[in-house]
Amino acid sequence: MRIDLHASMFVEKERSLCQVGELSVSTFRFDSGVAGLRVRNARGEIVMLPYQGQQIWRASFDGRELTMRSMFDQPKETRVYLETYGGFMIHCGITGLGAPGPEDNHPLHGELPNAPFQSAWLEIGGDSVTVAGSYQHTVAFSTNYRATVETTLTAGSALIDVSVSAENLKRTPMDLMYLGHANFKPVDNGELHYTADYTAKSVRVRRSIPSHVTPKPGYPEFLAELAEDPTGHHLLSPGLAFDPEVVFEIDMTSDADGFSHALQKHPDGTADYVRCRPDQAPLCTRWICRTPDQDGLGIAFPSTSGVEGYTAEKAKGRVETVEGGDTWRIDMRLGLLTAIETAEAVAMIDKVRKG
Repeated sequence: MRIDLHASMFVEKERSLCQVGELSVSTFRFDSGVAGLRVRNARGEIVMLPYQGQQIWRASFDGRELTMRSMFDQPKETRVYLETYGGFMIHCGITGLGAPGPEDNHPLHGELPNAPFQSAWLEIGGDSVTVAGSYQHTVAFSTNYRATVETTLTAGSALIDVSVSAENLKRTPMDLMYLGHANFKPVDNGELHYTADYTAKSVRVRRSIPSHVTPKPGYPEFLAELAEDPTGHHLLSPGLAFDPEVVFEIDMTSDADGFSHALQKHPDGTADYVRCRPDQAPLCTRWICRTPDQDGLGIAFPSTSGVEGYTAEKAKGRVETVEGGDTWRIDMRLGLLTAIETAEAVAMIDKVRKG
């Protein structure tokens, strides 16, 4: 069953929209005026912004908030990336990505993070609810694509399935960049496990410092240490200087089914988890920021390219090409694992790493 969403459904007071078994959907507006959609199951909920980037603004399961701590308690109605930053899942791209270089004219992380989606709807199955929406981005003589985002929550699950597709509506090729910016909350003494070689060749720390970052004393030296031995960040000790941020570019390894896996294991044995397909997004970006005002962990951002801006990534040959009329797609899974699921996932990751 499909339910088309309309702006008139979203008012200040939260209203129930539908319920199927343990799954329920309600609509509301933040005090800022941004439309919010709450999707619940027996284990928790996600809060989505159906018309603003189709972001997952918050995610909480089994009594735990998964989302990073930020300076924003609610989203703001703006398209400026850093003026409403703090969502759980932010879609970045598509005509640009990362911090723009001196020759770039795209905004930080492109136009998609807070894009005004023209349509949104629900697809309801027997045991799942999918929130979907589409955004058409057209610039004369340049770009014409339609992005569609689908986010699915299933009964009894603390994992979220997310897919993004971009259809090139032109008859000529289109350059494409994408990054799935999933922001978890780091925990002291959390352990990072992921399907990659734990070497400086496969786990590369970014040494360049973007213009929006002001480094502290000792920060370049910390980056130099991680460049020599990236395993120094695998245990999130409280004293590690992820201030203002540290970014890695990781070559992930796939399992027999084509999936890469990454997780933050909590001291209680549970974990935050991300799964993606390197054949859809060949690079993985990791972002860690631990400051008094912001505490965020991007365990594994599936990425088509690095985050140095369009011109730099194009020069490296790391910008996707979508032919006229064709559609590019990526599929991801993210959320929370129980202690039993975490132990199984860590064992599987170790097996993949050992080949």
